[in-house]
Amino acid sequence: MTKDEQSTGPRKTAEKRRGPVLLRGEQVDSSTTDQRLLDSAQNADWLHTDPWRVMRIQSEFVEGFGTLAELGPAISVFGSARTPVGSAEYEAGVRIGRALVEAGYAVVTGGGPGAMESANKGAHEAGGTSVGLGIELPFEQGLNQYVDLGLNFRYFFVRKTMFVKYSQGFIVLPGGFGTLDELFEALTLVQTHKVTRFPVILFGVDYWSGLVDWVKRTVIAEGKASAADLELIQLTDSVDEAMKILEDAARRNGVQNPAHNPE
Repeated sequence: MTKDEQSTGPRKTAEKRRGPVLLRGEQVDSSTTDQRLLDSAQNADWLHTDPWRVMRIQSEFVEGFGTLAELGPAISVFGSARTPVGSAEYEAGVRIGRALVEAGYAVVTGGGPGAMESANKGAHEAGGTSVGLGIELPFEQGLNQYVDLGLNFRYFFVRKTMFVKYSQGFIVLPGGFGTLDELFEALTLVQTHKVTRFPVILFGVDYWSGLVDWVKRTVIAEGKASAADLELIQLTDSVDEAMKILEDAARRNGVQNPAHNPE
């Protein structure tokens, strides 16, 4: 720093305030926010800027919260979009969707085909609330025909918030990376107490046993997780047992069985 700089301080530069933002020097622009808003000759590039994305994100949260706020007790069911119609896994999903409705729950899925469709089908045919939370993907997927209440999201993280916020538990059918993503995010949120402890049920013992064994023999054995963390996961092949796990969890959390709630 020169003697002149020490005596006079920083050199004065142009300064402008844009809402809470302070601009100086080369950051100062010659137009105003209102001017750009009212300029009909501008291009549409602003639609793809991060500040505008914030508004889109906000709108998705508002729409999701507004649509699902009065959903009532619900269980999210995850699974592969590639599960063939008529397969044993698909039929298990139908039975699960039906049983959840009979137990007083709404059924929430990703709204796609395969395992998601199967749970929505069971809920729809049982006369319950069948919810699909879709996501914009590079390949067109759309909501399956058994969704009675559907929302499509641009952003995965907004969609994931809806799954967690409005569910009392997760049932996870065999699936791929997307299913694993939802599974481990749910386990992380429960493990870190970001959400109230709720059951995470892996349906399909043969399919999921290898993963659970790896967690036990590698992750826990090497100290990357605690043995108590494994208690967050329940494995079953029985729809009745899955319903019993949900009922027991509700009782532990002081929640009345939704099927017993008076109208």
